[in-house]
Amino acid sequence: MTMKTKKLLLGDEALALGAINAGLSGAYAYPGTPSTEILEFVQCNDVAKSRGIHSHWSSNEKTALEEALGMSFCGKRAIVSMKHVGLNVAADPFVNSAMTGAHGGLLVISADDPSMHSSQNEQDSRFYASFAMMPALEPSSQQEAYDMGTYGFSLSEELHLPVMIRMVTRLAHSRAVVETDENPENENELAYPANPRQWVLMPGNSRVRYRELIAQQADLERLSEESKFNRFQEGSNRRIGILVSGIAYNYVNECFPDGCPFPLLKISQYPLPRNMVAKLADSCDMVLVVEEGQPVIERGLRGLLDRGVSVRGKLDGTLPSSGELNPDNVAAAIAALVPDMKKQLLKASPEPAKIVAPRPPALCQGCGHRDVYAALNAALEEFPSPKVFGDIGCYTLGWLAPYNAIDTCVDMGASITMAKGAADAGQHPSVAIIGDSTFTHSGMTGLLDAINENTPMTVIISDNLTTGMTGGQESQGTGKIEEICLGLGVSPEHLMTIDSLPRNHAEMKTLFQQEFSYKGLSVIVSRRECIQTARRHAKK
Repeated sequence: MTMKTKKLLLGDEALALGAINAGLSGAYAYPGTPSTEILEFVQCNDVAKSRGIHSHWSSNEKTALEEALGMSFCGKRAIVSMKHVGLNVAADPFVNSAMTGAHGGLLVISADDPSMHSSQNEQDSRFYASFAMMPALEPSSQQEAYDMGTYGFSLSEELHLPVMIRMVTRLAHSRAVVETDENPENENELAYPANPRQWVLMPGNSRVRYRELIAQQADLERLSEESKFNRFQEGSNRRIGILVSGIAYNYVNECFPDGCPFPLLKISQYPLPRNMVAKLADSCDMVLVVEEGQPVIERGLRGLLDRGVSVRGKLDGTLPSSGELNPDNVAAAIAALVPDMKKQLLKASPEPAKIVAPRPPALCQGCGHRDVYAALNAALEEFPSPKVFGDIGCYTLGWLAPYNAIDTCVDMGASITMAKGAADAGQHPSVAIIGDSTFTHSGMTGLLDAINENTPMTVIISDNLTTGMTGGQESQGTGKIEEICLGLGVSPEHLMTIDSLPRNHAEMKTLFQQEFSYKGLSVIVSRRECIQTARRHAKK
């Protein structure tokens, strides 16, 4: 008999616990909001500790996915988690993992960030799943996130394919009571694929495997039709039908406390169940698509529903095309389509509290990045048009006042490569500033390009001995940044290290000016422990 208990969990935690209780053997990740808490939960969980479940903060999302794929090859169940822009980094193994397939269950968890609370863009990971021809799950609640841990592994092993689970910020970072199992499943035994040939993606093997993957799409759609996570709900009011996915299901329900009067189709498993979509279309005069993120489903419907049914949603402006959805803008969309429900739906919203002061992000008091930027700005004053190429991390806040110190921030590792391209164009000085974790994530290959051409540029590695932006996870390069640089081929004469302390301001300024004048590549490692992790260490 399966014992159940109730726990108050974040969406991220619920998904992680579901995977643990389903016989997880390995968890890999690179930290990034809103996915970070998934691996953190695995590392703190008592069952995971007692079983010795392997968990690791990988160098980047690509290496994390490949490590999880290797565990799957050996028949074990694995998860890999990242934020949506991390999936760009992991795109190569992600798309090809549908070609190799999975042996042990493999869940690829991508946490999207609508409204860009802590991200460069609002991209929607469901496009990747469709592109790779891979099944995807999108929980609408913390309970579904937990349940999808078990279901996702079973689906992966039934189809011999990885399964994407798409989270969003609002679900990942909110808590709810979740009913969980008290008797975790055992881990899979070590075992190898019955057809190892398909794991070698040589053209002859891949052509065969690609035809198999295409033929398999009918099974993926059939399983979506049968999925307990996809549900059709009858409605008496046929003026509109609502197709809703993931967390947006809650927003629709909040609009109708006594139950939705319209036919409603909830989607949480992809590919789209074509027959269920047709049933909804035949039950109403117009379809409103309510989905968090980009209009993935809506675009598909405009081709799928060639039956005279009007499709409304983000593409025609019925719903906002950017930012998060919420009960208010969902209610406004329904009221626009059904005007006589306007009074019922559009209730007065409370005024925001006037005593709440805005709190824009800022570098912590005592942060070593502050002193780096102060010295850097002072050193650059003598140059007419210096350019500083920034990167992803706490130090990105150096773009804000009072420092206004960086000119670009694009993606992980782009500081070094953009500075190189600018130097190639004749820019001087061309300066890159990058953190220690970002450097080992994706800065090393760009530095190798600069080394091989001895590009006249300066790279500042602002080392705070942790992955500070996401809460202080371990950094892969801690204690060996200089060794890595020397191993890549940086000239020892132009590899400098300095403590980024206020008392060293003049020394840092002089060092920066000295290296800016060098007509080749120089690397400066400015080191000072993150003030937050230093406090935690001191407390311990």
